[in-house]
Amino acid sequence: MNRKELIDALASKTSSTKADAERSIAAIIEIITDTMKKGDSISLVGFGSFEVRKRAARVGRNPKTGAELKIKASKQPAFKAGATLKAAVNSGKK
Repeated sequence: MNRKELIDALASKTSSTKADAERSIAAIIEIITDTMKKGDSISLVGFGSFEVRKRAARVGRNPKTGAELKIKASKQPAFKAGATLKAAVNSGKK
């Protein structure tokens, strides 16, 4: 499902206009992004949590030449599925 299909599904599910659904999705994405930029996490009980994970600096290798290179420390966005979502996916329920 892409963004357009998600907007259509949300509009249909909530009996709202596509414009309202698009604004709602854009707002949720913006809230999640802004929260994670601050290093905070978002937990939606049963669905899952969005969090920022820190990756330490490390030494990697150039696959073409085999030369070592330093990879800087970074922050990675991550999603961890909740128990209810996992159960729904594994049982095929909607």
